[in-house]
Amino acid sequence: MRILLHHRIASRDGQSVHIEEMMAAFQRQGHEIVLVGPASFASTGFGGSNSAVDRIKRLIPGALYELLELAYNIPAFVRLWRAVRRHRPDVIYERFSLFLFAGLWVRRLTGLPVLLEVNSPLFEERARNDGLRLHALGRWAQGVLWRGMDRILPVTGVLADMVAAYGVERARITVIPNGINPWRFGAVADIATAKQAHALPPRLVIGFTGFIRGWNAVHRLIDFVAARPGMDLHILVVGDGPARDSLLAHAAERGVPDRLTISGVVERDDVAGWVAAFDIAVLPGLTPYSSPLKLFEYLQLGRAILAPDTANIREILTDGQDALLFDPDEEGAMEAALERLCADAALRHRLAEAAPGTITAKSLTWDRNAERVVALAQEEIALRAAPPNRPAAR
Repeated sequence: MRILLHHRIASRDGQSVHIEEMMAAFQRQGHEIVLVGPASFASTGFGGSNSAVDRIKRLIPGALYELLELAYNIPAFVRLWRAVRRHRPDVIYERFSLFLFAGLWVRRLTGLPVLLEVNSPLFEERARNDGLRLHALGRWAQGVLWRGMDRILPVTGVLADMVAAYGVERARITVIPNGINPWRFGAVADIATAKQAHALPPRLVIGFTGFIRGWNAVHRLIDFVAARPGMDLHILVVGDGPARDSLLAHAAERGVPDRLTISGVVERDDVAGWVAAFDIAVLPGLTPYSSPLKLFEYLQLGRAILAPDTANIREILTDGQDALLFDPDEEGAMEAALERLCADAALRHRLAEAAPGTITAKSLTWDRNAERVVALAQEEIALRAAPPNRPAAR
């Protein structure tokens, strides 16, 4: 099958990981992939972004930027149309972006099936974080895009409910969570060796991976360590972000500057070696509809996981079986659960031993995700090939 993978992202972060892993999975299964998106995507290093776009966002009013997002559909459509005419794909697999209508227009003009991968409700997300000015336009755009595509592929059941609330038929919604490449996150060094490799002290390491957009979550880990001087603990943050200096300053203020290590930007292939140094892998907080990439990495690498007890997390984890979950709405619940894990080596070992089995039992791999996408694409292609007097109902 020839699959045209369409996107609008230019930054190289979790978004690019999803695109690249799905591309690789499709290719391993013998499918031909054509990637169509901003030219800067290929030249941006991991952890980087499009500097021109960042500069425009800083210099112009938010409403004007959103109108420019709409205007971007003109070059995006031309680029996508040319790719369709040149490569004659069987299906378009698109990553959802608010205000990106080019895929929908091509679908209407050509009849090509479009499968829309949805990782977040971008209207609600941007509106909540004060990143959206034209609210009515944003809500309208999201609804039109979700209702207009052949299949919607949200990453969690929670997000699927949000999609359905926009009037999308349940039969057109298929939940496909994020996944893991077992070969990329395969055999790693034991914990002691991994700590030595990264010049970490021989303490119990509480770990977190990801871009540090806000520092309150990791701030709580620093407070946890500072309040327990009798416990030999260390915090390892694998990643970087604008909150780095704030975290370092807070650790110094709390008297534990030697108990915090921030790796900085780590290349994708090197993440596993850092996570291998975690005794406990923590998700301090997350959006209620997300499917965190780090969660699948923690599972595959056999870490003892501490995570919020929320509906999206319960789609993957089972409390007491492959993770310890805490009530995010209860004050002190995370700290109490973390203290329990720090004090109980047997519990850490049991959770860590069970973690990789969750990946296997629930088929949480990119290869399995690619198989499911292809099966859905084949269903849509078959619908278009059905004789007019025998239409296949959705």
